[in-house]
Amino acid sequence: MRDDLLTWLSVRERVSWAEVARPAGGPVRGGRDGVVEFVRTDVAARDPERAARLLTALDRVRVAAAEGGPLTYELLADWQRRVLASPEVGFRDGPAYAKGGRERYGLAPDTVEGFRRCLGQATEPGVPLAGRAARAYLDVAFFHPFADGNGRAAMLALYFLLVRDRAVPDLAAPVLRTVRRADDSNGAADLVRLLDVLIAATRRRRERPETGRARPPGATGRLTPPAGRPAPGSAPAPSPGR
Repeated sequence: MRDDLLTWLSVRERVSWAEVARPAGGPVRGGRDGVVEFVRTDVAARDPERAARLLTALDRVRVAAAEGGPLTYELLADWQRRVLASPEVGFRDGPAYAKGGRERYGLAPDTVEGFRRCLGQATEPGVPLAGRAARAYLDVAFFHPFADGNGRAAMLALYFLLVRDRAVPDLAAPVLRTVRRADDSNGAADLVRLLDVLIAATRRRRERPETGRARPPGATGRLTPPAGRPAPGSAPAPSPGR
């Protein structure tokens, strides 16, 4: 039976995360927090209550990131309790499905431990921030650890790493609006490059405010699809409302 988690783990080994990513160049703080802005606009427009819960979870993420510790399953589960307004959140107890059933993520005796190992790599040195953040985002998406809200959990993992390294882009929607496929190694590498572009553009706007507000990163480039059109190999996402 098809197992897209195993497919992802194979892709994960093939992507040269350290080579694709560029060094972040140190801390950068834009005029706004792109992830918070995405929740306040895109998510809130569809579901204000969901957005409010996500904002509460983002507060928790910032507190954890300020402590400088690793990304752990326990942190993810704590944030997910806020996201789902549920007192108890555990790892799924069977196969999971996404994209209308087109992807299936299996559950083996070592799945939970494998997930913990992958999360542990998110803060290990040797891979620039964009590579680690993209990889962790996809790890959460394709391990699909929770019964619900895995798109939101992936966003929170990404945000944790960006805040921890003090490099939160002022625009995050191009990352959060696109669904990624488990079998798409090129798409995984493109996600790294997109994060690099967004962080670099935030730095430029911060360092040269006198030039006025620049166009959103990727507005006419090849990394970000035009509005209403999916990126190659991807489909328009319901975003972290998932």
